[in-house]
Amino acid sequence: MIHVTDTISIDEGEVKEEFIRASGPGGQNVNKVATAVQLRFDVANSASLPDDVRERLFSLAGRRITEKGVLVIDARRFRSQGANRQDAIARLVALVRRAAQPPPVRRRTRPTIASKTRRLETKRRRAETKRLRRPMPGGDGG
Repeated sequence: MIHVTDTISIDEGEVKEEFIRASGPGGQNVNKVATAVQLRFDVANSASLPDDVRERLFSLAGRRITEKGVLVIDARRFRSQGANRQDAIARLVALVRRAAQPPPVRRRTRPTIASKTRRLETKRRRAETKRLRRPMPGGDGG
């Protein structure tokens, strides 16, 4: 079990890891050993996630999520397979933790009397400026 929060734990059977060859530093080792990890987690069909967390995870994951609802995390930061594996799991946990936090409730506020007065006074001044720019009625026009 991968512990995410007090209420959410992901079963390790739901997470699939595939080891692929990484680009970047590593000398001859980079051509021989598959050190990069591609972690796949089926968000759409996961029994571990509550519905509200699943929905927020879809929006947070962005283009890392496939059309079928599978979250794909590539970890190739380190030279060793074990470190990349831990990095991928840590990134998954961090993403699910962010999705588990409910968005803050928006409280409606009202503008203060002073701000209303300032706004109306600015509108009056602007209207007066524009009125003075108009051509005078009965003028010869130029």
